[in-house]
Amino acid sequence: MASKTSSQNIRLGIFVVAGTLLLLFAAYLIGSRENMFVKTFGLSAVFKNVNGLQNGNNVRFSGINIGTVNRIEMINDTTIYVYMTIEEKMQDHIRKNAIATIGSDGLVGSMLVNIVPSMGKAQWVENGDELQSYSRISSQDMLSTLNVTNENAALLTSNLLEVTQSLMEGKGVLGRLLIDTVMVQDLQQIITNLDKSSHHANATLSELQAIVGKIDMEESVAGVLLTDSVAAANLSNSIGNLETSSMEIREMTKDLGQLIKGLDTGEGMLHLVSKDTTMSNLLMKTMHNIEEGTDKFNENMEALKHNFLTRGYFRKLEKEKAKARKD
Repeated sequence: MASKTSSQNIRLGIFVVAGTLLLLFAAYLIGSRENMFVKTFGLSAVFKNVNGLQNGNNVRFSGINIGTVNRIEMINDTTIYVYMTIEEKMQDHIRKNAIATIGSDGLVGSMLVNIVPSMGKAQWVENGDELQSYSRISSQDMLSTLNVTNENAALLTSNLLEVTQSLMEGKGVLGRLLIDTVMVQDLQQIITNLDKSSHHANATLSELQAIVGKIDMEESVAGVLLTDSVAAANLSNSIGNLETSSMEIREMTKDLGQLIKGLDTGEGMLHLVSKDTTMSNLLMKTMHNIEEGTDKFNENMEALKHNFLTRGYFRKLEKEKAKARKD
């Protein structure tokens, strides 16, 4: 009877141990496969860095848990395949242009895969489709970037300190401007003068534009001279002829003066003519008219020399005469 009781106890112990092991195995299997009793389909995505993602982590779509990570396979150092098991009922909600990213459940929670819908139209996903992926910047990369930024900020601060010290010591142009009040006043005066000059230049340009706008290019003399090269050449020749005539008239006036002087001294045949008072008066009147005409002609020539349309020609003649004298 005692041997029977021992045998039953041993069998009962084995049964209890086996049941416990079976229960633990079932709990592990169910825990690692949350969607074990739900119809599912498979999706995948390729990442460069999974950031600690593990098998069994959740997969979310628009913030809702829709599946789990089934398998992670590393192809090379920059290519890692993540295979996901998704509930079949979500197949009509996820499109082929959706993007898979790796995030965390809160600040210190476990890693998970987020599937984010994209803009635009696309077909619904099918079993075995591969989604586009987006790898976020890891904390290590962020710290490295922040370290470089801190170094650059320290260097910039050092350079800024040197520039500030130089300014306070009056070095350089800016330093002298900060300390030398006389130089600042001179600079302000220069800027004021430049501003006035600019206003005067604008006013002059406006007046010149108004003058040019009033010129009739077809009817006026200025318009013809500005547009017709033949007329300009003819005017040049006319001015040259006027100057030649002026010189000849001067010479003629000198000769007439000498003749009149001879009459006064009683030399030559013209002395006899001078005795006739009527003829003498006529001759004196003629000489007076010639002198007045010569003065008016000289005034006209001087006005032409200062006219903006013809003064260039006279300056050219003066340069040629000066050059001829030197030769």
